[in-house]
Amino acid sequence: MDKFDNNIHLSEGRSSAASVIFIFGLALLGALIGSQIGMFLAIPFYPGSLMEMLEALADPTGDPALRIPLFISQGCGTLLGMIIVPFLYLKIREKKDLSIFFSKPIGGLPIALTFGIVMAFMIVNSLFIEWNANIHFPEFMKGFEEWAREKEDALAEITLFITKFDGPLDLAIAFFVIAILAPLGEELLFRGFIQNELHTATRNIHVAIWLSAILFSAIHMQFFGFVPRLLLGALFGYLYYWAGNLWVPITAHFINNGFTVVVLYLHQKGLVSFDIENTESVPLPTALIFTIITVGLLYYFRSYFLRKQVK
Repeated sequence: MDKFDNNIHLSEGRSSAASVIFIFGLALLGALIGSQIGMFLAIPFYPGSLMEMLEALADPTGDPALRIPLFISQGCGTLLGMIIVPFLYLKIREKKDLSIFFSKPIGGLPIALTFGIVMAFMIVNSLFIEWNANIHFPEFMKGFEEWAREKEDALAEITLFITKFDGPLDLAIAFFVIAILAPLGEELLFRGFIQNELHTATRNIHVAIWLSAILFSAIHMQFFGFVPRLLLGALFGYLYYWAGNLWVPITAHFINNGFTVVVLYLHQKGLVSFDIENTESVPLPTALIFTIITVGLLYYFRSYFLRKQVK
């Protein structure tokens, strides 16, 4: 029996496993449609015509004017696929309200702990970032490695392009899409819907958390960043399970993404020397120290909500 009574049963009288597939498929379709709608909404933000913008998309990194349209497209995809579609699914099919994910009280201390956990874990995760970025496959998988590396490099080039901020407006748009919309949408879908449904289907919270984290990492389509993003997704999953309130993983995701965007901007402006896009890890002794800090904070976080559970 679970020590935490935080599982939310969404699909009453239906297969939870089938619901996961259905919700995930709907979200992907919604994200695809939303991104296309976003490109049309972005037309006023592009100096040329619609046809010129579509032609420029063949080589998006070659036209700086595409940065804002690409962010608008990404934001619309997240908004429709991961927020509006799940909301409508919950409201129409399950006759439930989004408030079921946010009803349990949190308090200020868990939020402060969440901040400390995420910041400490980012340092620990640098070990996995460096390892995963430099992984090599056996000879018989060289074809896959070359294909995956090409896709990774292409995505990295686009990411580097759209996060090269020319000014505060670029930063504000990027922050809204990456640090606000993405945490809201991805946590609602992967922790609120998929993790809860997988927990119901498997009756094992650890399986549910790690399967959700695998899907969470997989949709980013970056194999050479798969493991660190998987670990991050699992971290969000455990924080959500222990707290029972979706605001906790949303906050954790916001801290991770928001810190990354702001530090990236400050580095580009020469205000900080630390390059957050560098895949080199911190020294091993430093990583070990922050591993201990992360584990200690996680233990305290879990104990805090366990004590509240038994009261």
